[in-house]
Amino acid sequence: MRTDTPVVLDLTGVTDKAGLMDRCSVALALPDWFGRNWDALADCLTDLPEPVTLVVTGWQEYARTRPREWATAQDVFATAVDERPTRLAVLLSLGAYSEDPTNPLPRASDD
Repeated sequence: MRTDTPVVLDLTGVTDKAGLMDRCSVALALPDWFGRNWDALADCLTDLPEPVTLVVTGWQEYARTRPREWATAQDVFATAVDERPTRLAVLLSLGAYSEDPTNPLPRASDD
């Protein structure tokens, strides 16, 4: 994992905790002992081998379908950042995207 390139955690299509944990495991290359639960995720995030900027994309569907789990996930990420501010930064991508690059999403007007 390179420290100068953000790590993207794409949650597009994730609608449950298991899916979130699987995506975290892959995106962050978490160790084999990662137990796919909140405590294990917290431990892994505070024990990253090098600094990481994590950009979370496509999280809106998960937040909508599992609001309590999403709140817990946010708490886990925030606590890890608070405990290791020089080792982890977590950014939520607020933008939507169009799967068709020839048909971009409309921009909001300034009116």
